[in-house]
Amino acid sequence: MYTKFSTKLKEKYSSKVYKIPISIDTTCPVRDGSISKGGCIFCGEKGAGYENGDCKESITKQINDNLDIFVNKYKAEKFILYFQNFTNTYIKLSTFKNNIIEAVNAVDNAVAISISTRPDCIDSDYLDFLKEVENKYHLDIIIELGLQSVNNETLKKLNRGHTLADYLKAALLIKSYDFEICTHIIASIPYDRDEDLVEAAKILSILNTNSVKIHSLYIEKNTILGKMYEEGKIEMLKLDDFVRRVVLFLENLSEEVAVERLVSRVPKEEDVLFLNWDRSHWVIQDMIIDEMKKQNTYQGKKYNEYQKGLLDKFK
Repeated sequence: MYTKFSTKLKEKYSSKVYKIPISIDTTCPVRDGSISKGGCIFCGEKGAGYENGDCKESITKQINDNLDIFVNKYKAEKFILYFQNFTNTYIKLSTFKNNIIEAVNAVDNAVAISISTRPDCIDSDYLDFLKEVENKYHLDIIIELGLQSVNNETLKKLNRGHTLADYLKAALLIKSYDFEICTHIIASIPYDRDEDLVEAAKILSILNTNSVKIHSLYIEKNTILGKMYEEGKIEMLKLDDFVRRVVLFLENLSEEVAVERLVSRVPKEEDVLFLNWDRSHWVIQDMIIDEMKKQNTYQGKKYNEYQKGLLDKFK
């Protein structure tokens, strides 16, 4: 049906693997004025780190607190050190190095480091250091890139501050180091069209992106998008349309790309104005799978046809 990230991890590491979220005291260039202010219109004060600890606490303490939960509750055996919130390469190189080394020394059974960042905040000096870490500690390196949309007009409206070309440049540079890439896509942006989701799936596939996180757009209070929503200036996609778009995206996505999630997951207690059409993410995930069964389709079905190309008929 679709390639699950959890299955890929189990196959690769022969164990149950969990991500340990880590929060550091950082920001991003569309919040601090380097490119613009206010951040992405959907971004709240926590960035994306809803499962994170307090960024004022040491990385070691955050890891240890999470280890107790993941080992005892979920029986996890190996871990990915996940620097999650905001832009984790948008800091001094010396600080970046210290953060990585502290995290690596805090847990014995880590198998990878995953670093969330922006396409326009990728630099060879940081990647050079990560290559040293990979070789010295025998850890896989995963770079998570927030693309969200391949439509440049949409990116402007979201105040992302980067373009599709920035993403392509970053992805090619990361791949030159033989690191893994996880790309984030929001499938329910009202400004996007179905064609944008199809194009996004093809681009990720052609670039050999290793995994993708599919998000549903949710609206937090005290954000630019939240104000727009309260003033009736934006109309959210209907749930059926989101399900249809995700199925379309998956059909055009190579089956080699692992899917980390099909819909956003945000704790209910978070201060949100709109979240998943008031449905559990499990319910929406089941709706997507049911729709794929109904259409007798699967991940990569249309991408395989795209790969064959029009010239096949003349051979």
